[in-house]
Amino acid sequence: MKRISTLVTLLHFVLIAVAHSADTPAPASRPNILWLIAEDMSPHFGCYGEKSIETPNIDSLAASGVLFERAFVTGPICSPSRSAMITGMYQTSIGAHHHRSGVGVERIKLPADVELVPRLFQQAGYYTSNGGYYPAVRKGKTDYNFEYDESCYDGIDWKTRKPGQPFFAQIQLFGGKIRDVPKQLADARAQLGSVTAKDDLPLPPYYPRTPAILEDWAATLDAVRITDRHVGEILERLRSEGILDDTVVFFITDHGVSHARGKQFLYDEGTHIPFIVSGPALPRGQRRHDLVEHIDMAAASLALAVIAKPQTMQARNVLATGYEPRDAVFSARDRADETVDHIRSVRTERWKYIRNFFPNRPYLQPNNYKDNKPCLIALRAAEAAGLVDDIQRLIFATTRPPEELYDLAADPWEVRNLADDPSRGEILRGLRSKLQVWMEQTDDKGRTPEPEVRYDSDMAAYQGRKPNPEIAKNIALMKQWVREGR
Repeated sequence: MKRISTLVTLLHFVLIAVAHSADTPAPASRPNILWLIAEDMSPHFGCYGEKSIETPNIDSLAASGVLFERAFVTGPICSPSRSAMITGMYQTSIGAHHHRSGVGVERIKLPADVELVPRLFQQAGYYTSNGGYYPAVRKGKTDYNFEYDESCYDGIDWKTRKPGQPFFAQIQLFGGKIRDVPKQLADARAQLGSVTAKDDLPLPPYYPRTPAILEDWAATLDAVRITDRHVGEILERLRSEGILDDTVVFFITDHGVSHARGKQFLYDEGTHIPFIVSGPALPRGQRRHDLVEHIDMAAASLALAVIAKPQTMQARNVLATGYEPRDAVFSARDRADETVDHIRSVRTERWKYIRNFFPNRPYLQPNNYKDNKPCLIALRAAEAAGLVDDIQRLIFATTRPPEELYDLAADPWEVRNLADDPSRGEILRGLRSKLQVWMEQTDDKGRTPEPEVRYDSDMAAYQGRKPNPEIAKNIALMKQWVREGR
């Protein structure tokens, strides 16, 4: 009976392999799949054009594989992005779009036809793990906005798998968060042996060149440098264990840098991420210019492991032979901790359209997490001192336009809104319609306001972890604005 069972299992994988053979280059045996996921980090790497620092390990990974130049997250905040990534689904389609939602008594359950990627690997015989890496292996961040069975992970490190068993592993890297923790930043700089010089650093035009902001930018780049070193150490471990050539390595970040126009917003600073994949049977040194979404990593990983993708999964196998590139990518921002918002965007190669559903609120709504970050403190100080120009003052507007339209070819920094330009009317209407169709076809749950009972449930749990009068004040303001129809 055991022999028959083994033959049936082998036949199962052969049939799947045949079905996938036209879709993805496949190595001779099932490869290990490793996701390296850094937090709060934009593509400030040499292979993406960063010239202020050197990132030899990630550059080498890109040179040995495929680099996607235009990769974007579907949500620029940790938990919505990670909820989407681990399911291969838009967070808006599965009700996981509010940051840190479902943490109170009002739980969120996934739709019945949605399964976590590690569970799919586990069912196919893979060992699954999720670990952190700073300064040593530990349980890795999940941050999913829904209930899930933790048994989908067999452990925190692939070293405890059975001999010869392939693994699907995630390693969570602190990434950009290192810059906000003084001890971690000091430790990182000690390991690096140097500090990024701040005086000549190039800044986006929407940030003033004050000493505090330049210092924060230098800290951001030092976080990139130490992350590059961590990636190098992980690759060296794979090499020393003799499994590097049997492992497909993905490197991405969960969203862009945590700065004023980055994390929590749908400008490219918040949504544009690195996306690199390297491993057996993949092209070497290939640079892809087509648009991809971070959820596509799920579909590509399953295909590489010869595992059938669920029919309902929205991710696409971007490594498939004959793959038809997306003509646009979509992103969504909803409640972030206590701060209520509702923004949607569609981005093509040239154009970005943003819909602000709460135009009567400021861009910088009160948010305890972000208001206490050094970059925001420095930016507000610069504005108070009259050190910002008209472009740098945009983020301080007390209201927003209902629609924003940017020509990314002429305005890559997204500072000239063309939504009211009559000559761009046709483009505006086309993108507005495209976004509306996407919202309807993907069943965007954000079209229905979050029930107050769920908000209260989540906020009670949130305040229970971090008692803070500022958060309570912000919650009261959010409720007041709802009552006022603002």
